Amino acid sequence: MKRKIITTKDGSKTIQIEEWNEQYHSVHGAIQEANHVFIKHGLLFFDSEIRRTTSESAINILEIGFGTGLNAFLTFVKAESLQIPIVYTGIEAFPVQWDEINQLNYPELISSAHADVFKTLHACEWEGQQHLSSDFTLTKRQMKFQDIAISNQFHIIYFDAFGARVQPELWTERIFSKMYEALQESGMLVTYSAKGSVRRAMEAVGFKVERLPGPPGKREMLRARKLSTSN
Repeated sequence: MKRKIITTKDGSKTIQIEEWNEQYHSVHGAIQEANHVFIKHGLLFFDSEIRRTTSESAINILEIGFGTGLNAFLTFVKAESLQIPIVYTGIEAFPVQWDEINQLNYPELISSAHADVFKTLHACEWEGQQHLSSDFTLTKRQMKFQDIAISNQFHIIYFDAFGARVQPELWTERIFSKMYEALQESGMLVTYSAKGSVRRAMEAVGFKVERLPGPPGKREMLRARKLSTSN
């Protein structure tokens, strides 16, 4: 399928799949969306509301749709500034190509001092664990989301798959059951989507789901919690 680099409303770039009229990130602002959904309502919420009240040290994050590396890069930069140790796993079936990566302007807009880290996110080998800093470990796995079989490992899931309009099979009870199983108790999943069918699929597998204000261009987003059996 034909792909091209486009500029979103906050000046950051993303990849558009023309045949689907679908983008890797919101046309209303790629960085704004990622910061709002995954950093503010994911990483920072977990760190302030959950991790600091437990004995947890590192936060284990699973990203569904590693894609351009934007979410991982934002997580690295924010975690470094706040001194939050991160163990990060990114799942991607179809890795982005270097000619596309070289056109993305995330380091320029987020942190030019970490431009080398953004390159390393993409350059490091798939399947092997890489230490990007003393507090940030990355593992990239090239596989389909349907093949995930992980149990009780992660604190946060960044669910950033292509939208249900173009890939409805990724937003089903089957997939969210896998996500529920992959989370530790009190873990959570955040996503830009707020579709009723998505919320119902999450609830059907046991998640407690809340609607939150969405990023620019979207009224709402979803955060789903895997509550402990004592709650």
